[in-house]
Amino acid sequence: MNVLVCGASGFVGRAACDALRRRGHRVLPTASRPTDGAVAVDFARDDDPSTWRPRLVGVDAVVNAVGVLRDSPRRPIGAVHERVPRALFEACSQAGVRRVVQVSALGIAGAGTAYARTKRAADDALLAHVQAGRLDGVVLRPSVVFGGGGASSEMFLALSRLPVLLLPRAVRATRVQPVAVGELGEAIAHLVDAAVPPAPMLAAVGPVPLTLGEFIASLRAQAGRAPARVGTLPDALARWSARAGDVVPLSPWCSETLALLDTDNVADPAPFERVLGRRAMRYDALLPETLA
Repeated sequence: MNVLVCGASGFVGRAACDALRRRGHRVLPTASRPTDGAVAVDFARDDDPSTWRPRLVGVDAVVNAVGVLRDSPRRPIGAVHERVPRALFEACSQAGVRRVVQVSALGIAGAGTAYARTKRAADDALLAHVQAGRLDGVVLRPSVVFGGGGASSEMFLALSRLPVLLLPRAVRATRVQPVAVGELGEAIAHLVDAAVPPAPMLAAVGPVPLTLGEFIASLRAQAGRAPARVGTLPDALARWSARAGDVVPLSPWCSETLALLDTDNVADPAPFERVLGRRAMRYDALLPETLA
């Protein structure tokens, strides 16, 4: 199959491309500039289905793994998450490209941030096409995704190296089910291949829930370090550091990430494991796998 992968150079997109190629598919990656083998796409501007239809000639399936946390003039979050994906899904419907996998995020259902609102809007647009019978689409909503090269993974690893650590209340208490980026890529490839999608929406989660504070402590233990001294960052300071991160990405979090971390990211792991065909990797095995 010829699979168009939007966000192919990103953290999740790279894992999806690797898994698709291992299964014998031809990957057509998108890129901001035309290059050999890549489809030129501007995710800030290409919000008309007519722009997408020529790109879908000969395409059998589409994976959308594009995402941003910080709004910017170059990558406006409303266009990247909502308006351009809407146009892509409509073009797929018009062109008869029925299989679409949309990589979203777990924990956005009730959140009011721009990230959550725009991701939900794109998810709803795809699900409307599925309900109408125009597309065989799947919205894939992962919990915390961990692996080499991921910005959030690097943040958690950096925090795990500190012997004394002050964490926002949300970071210490929020429950997550970390999932390996390689297994997320495998699941995307399986969903592209499936004769019938297992469900219109699927949570991608590891087998064990734990708090983010416990996950950071586990990463420290996996690296052979003694337990850190951990305290709670006062809420006012946490909000200030997040606002600072909105302007200059030096803080480990910004307002969007802190708001997302304030919501549990947990779900039943069984449906995801049925797609994988095996039990997903536990959180306490993720660091050795990443360093291997």
